[in-house]
Amino acid sequence: MNIVDLRQSTVRQLEPLLLEEARHWREELHWDYRGALELIKRFLDAHALAGNVAFHDGVALGYSFYVLEDHKGLIGGLYVSQEIEQETIGRRLLDEMLFSMRAMPQLDRIEAQLMPFGGPVDGVLREQGFRLYTRQFMLLDVAKKFAAAPSINSGLRLDRWHDRYMESCARLIYLAYANHIDGDINDQYRSRHGALKFLKNIVLLPGCGQFIPGASFVLRHPGSEELVGAVLTSEVAPGVGHTTQLCVQPGFQGHGLGRVLMRASAEALREAKFQELTLTVTSENRGAVHLYERLGFSTIKSFTAGVWPRQ
Repeated sequence: MNIVDLRQSTVRQLEPLLLEEARHWREELHWDYRGALELIKRFLDAHALAGNVAFHDGVALGYSFYVLEDHKGLIGGLYVSQEIEQETIGRRLLDEMLFSMRAMPQLDRIEAQLMPFGGPVDGVLREQGFRLYTRQFMLLDVAKKFAAAPSINSGLRLDRWHDRYMESCARLIYLAYANHIDGDINDQYRSRHGALKFLKNIVLLPGCGQFIPGASFVLRHPGSEELVGAVLTSEVAPGVGHTTQLCVQPGFQGHGLGRVLMRASAEALREAKFQELTLTVTSENRGAVHLYERLGFSTIKSFTAGVWPRQ
């Protein structure tokens, strides 16, 4: 087995592996990953994607890639063919990638959220000094009717998303994740600038599906643009929505507002003839997990998130 720099590889060499990966995303996560793979292919064609490929007798068995963002590295993907024993190849790919990333003096942080398609990763990441978190991938059948939605108290208004809420929503995300475990996993939550960048990636770019304004809602006081809560939803496959963000301002949490927002989003998707809704949640965020379970979500996969801070 040879480990080769991804920038020395071609789309043609990786095509069968990418098709296999897309199939597993669709069958196991109900997610059409082909759009993301087309973006990966464009970077491969330009020899501009950092990472590694594992070859055996000229056949690509697995690949990994990462991106750099200011002083942070993001592990973007790790996939190893499920036709072979994954653990050895997955470990080699991760080791090679992390060696390259940690050698960059400008990087003071590495983040990873790895779907379970590259074999076991916890041992490798733990050995490399990562803090690990378990995340759950959950699924809801939106064809099932909810019970009557609770009323909104405190005089709050429920409005559909509009881009004029962008700055206010970024502030809401920043406030909602202050001292929150998800702020440990994703440092964009730790500042208003980072939260705005995260929000623009969801709303304006296709990195997490196609944003659906009609199934995204905000809660606010009448006459004010400041938000108390928000739910953002994207389409990740025909008939499949994905909750990319749900947050409620501190001081308003624990009063059923998250439930109101999720119900509104699911009802809008049902009216638009969607069949399913997915989301991801950190297992230690027990309040959110319980909310989603009460709404009818079930966990279909678990995966690992990891953070490496340079000491």
